[in-house]
Amino acid sequence: MKSLIKIMFLSFVLAITFIACDDNDDMVSDDITGTYIGSLKSEVGNKSITNESNNTATSVVRKIGDQIEVHCFNENFDETVILDTYHYNDSIMVCLTGNDFYNMYGHMMGQGHMMGQNHMNQSNSQWMHHLDDEHDEEDEHFGGFNMRNRSFSYTFRMDKGDFHFEGTKN
Repeated sequence: MKSLIKIMFLSFVLAITFIACDDNDDMVSDDITGTYIGSLKSEVGNKSITNESNNTATSVVRKIGDQIEVHCFNENFDETVILDTYHYNDSIMVCLTGNDFYNMYGHMMGQGHMMGQNHMNQSNSQWMHHLDDEHDEEDEHFGGFNMRNRSFSYTFRMDKGDFHFEGTKN
């Protein structure tokens, strides 16, 4: 009889624990792949040149090895970029790769990291580690994912001006 009471009590405690821990507001998925629907605004200098009646755009994000491919398009825009991803609190930040990284920052990825050293520690996120090792303080970054509201924003830097996408996961 005592063991039946203990089993019932433990079952009750486990059930309460599962119910208390199943708070979807606190759950954040780091799956960024998928389709994001939003708006695309273009700027030349600081002047917006977007036709507000026709700025709906789609970004399709897919995983390619350790990187992601972002294909952003609408009837007047079609661009694809490969990006590295870095966790930072409830966000996933992105950075250019390969020649795009070199063209933007003037050096190849990895040149800021001293061989054999590991600067990553418990208080250093992937993003902060990336910034410390690969960038100068004034270097610009162009977007990322907000995992709480399932959104993505990114500015495509182009010769003809900047195009800024903002959307939410479909």
